[in-house]
Amino acid sequence: MQQASSDSARATGMAIMLGAMLILPGMDAIAKYMAVSAGMSPAQVTFYRFFFQLVATLPMLVRLGGLRALTPERPWFNLLRGVLLAAAALLFFTAVKYMPLADVFAIYFVEPFMLTCLSALILGERVGWPRWVAIAVGFGGAMIVIQPSFQAFGLTALLPVGCAFLFACYLLMNRASGPADTPLAMQTFAGIGGTLFMGATILLGHGAALPDFAPSLPQTPLGWLLVMTLGTLSGYGHLMVVKAFRAAPASLLAPFHYFEIVSATALGFLVFGEFPTASKWLGVAIIVGSGLFMIWRERRAVPEPSVP
Repeated sequence: MQQASSDSARATGMAIMLGAMLILPGMDAIAKYMAVSAGMSPAQVTFYRFFFQLVATLPMLVRLGGLRALTPERPWFNLLRGVLLAAAALLFFTAVKYMPLADVFAIYFVEPFMLTCLSALILGERVGWPRWVAIAVGFGGAMIVIQPSFQAFGLTALLPVGCAFLFACYLLMNRASGPADTPLAMQTFAGIGGTLFMGATILLGHGAALPDFAPSLPQTPLGWLLVMTLGTLSGYGHLMVVKAFRAAPASLLAPFHYFEIVSATALGFLVFGEFPTASKWLGVAIIVGSGLFMIWRERRAVPEPSVP
């Protein structure tokens, strides 16, 4: 009975993670639009991402848990999660300003490898060879979809690599968090940590006259709507990620990051007019197939319920 409950939790975690990976690339499309088309600095876009995440999640936290919910068991732990996530987002949003979104994703997708290695080394999670194969196959599919250019592998390419490492550490903290705080409290305080970190970063960067850290405001109602949507997607999308990591091991969820490519490909076509080639559709099929393989293996591991 306990085994069936554990398997059910893993299946739930995978389903939640899949949903999060399909909606979170919307943040990246909005960030690229604001940085390139609206002329807003990547640091300011990142600030709004965390500020409006906080605005979106704080009222729900107070309504569900009262004022007592504003004092989590581990506030510094959750603030650190926000700092890691903010630093990762800043690197990613800066990269997409100068590089094609597809190329940034290509380099960023070393993250599942990092996450799997960290979860095995630090958390002691057992990673069998089928998961390694699924991750490797998914990575190969991502490379087919994205087809990065040689120009991406300059110094700018270090930005998504750094983002991948910081985000892997953030996800690892989600898995190691335990039940001390609710996912909603964790995400709200991550929003506080990210907002404070980005506010300080903008002040320091502006003082150093760095254009990518310049403070700015949206110039149109559409701009305000987009940055508010950016924060809302962030808050509830990453709330789903926290819930997923509460239910399933980090190494099991790692291949599901490749499903971001599916959503990113659709957004690239709808927003930026980037129509996928036949090879990219082949890559999407490989990515989806690697994730479905993991789901199939987990379902096979669930024992059939006994008939009384």
